[in-house]
Amino acid sequence: MSAITLEGEIVHYEVLGRGRPLLFIHGWVGSWRYWIPAMQAASMAFRAYSLDLWGFGDTNKNAELYSLENQIKLIEDFMEYLGIGKIALVGHGLGAVVALSLAQRNPVVVDRVMATGLPVNPNSVNPRLRTAPLGELADWLLGRLPVTEAARNEAPKADPKAVLVSLDDLAQMDMVELSMNLTTPCLLVHGQNDPAVEMLPYDMIATLPEQTHHVIFEQSGHFPMLDETSKYNRLLSDFLVLNSGESPRQLQLKEEWKRRVR
Repeated sequence: MSAITLEGEIVHYEVLGRGRPLLFIHGWVGSWRYWIPAMQAASMAFRAYSLDLWGFGDTNKNAELYSLENQIKLIEDFMEYLGIGKIALVGHGLGAVVALSLAQRNPVVVDRVMATGLPVNPNSVNPRLRTAPLGELADWLLGRLPVTEAARNEAPKADPKAVLVSLDDLAQMDMVELSMNLTTPCLLVHGQNDPAVEMLPYDMIATLPEQTHHVIFEQSGHFPMLDETSKYNRLLSDFLVLNSGESPRQLQLKEEWKRRVR
């Protein structure tokens, strides 16, 4: 377990591998731990980091730091503390919102973003995220399978207020405008059977900017990195090896990446 002090509070993170830096940012249910399979795959060629956001996992619980603005600043401060100048971000749910927001704010620093389960508006998030206990949410979204046990055990560590504050802040953001104006190469991923976050509307997918590509995992729910681990990790690897600034639409997409055309 690694930890640093930021804002006078303990921030927990883990790191694997060597090479260019890559940061995984978790969502509303769980912690850094469900990224382990993706981190292990990426660590063959990258230095893969993952941390617990304010109020989650083993990072300190201080309600004054739960805003989306402070979660974004946490990533900025983390990078500065470790001397990271340029990075690729992989975010999920809450982490996807943080990653895209940071890319919009610092396009020179964020080389590319893979955003999984991005909610484009508050209505695309199931209200159950606000009301159900975290352990119940983990069972609902992760299922009781051996591969999800570690993630389910981590979920109740979070402060429920951290979830609520971030959802309240999301209601004040225009993620559609952010997504449409993003200049950083971005790969958007959604699980077709995700009960927590609705997929992008098809009319929005058709008008995404050139540097953004959307992929649907047809056999996945909210956690495609666990539901279809090998497929997710192969897509991540293909995205990471693109040249800096290159659109993910330039990927030689395998048949399994192609979304079903309706």
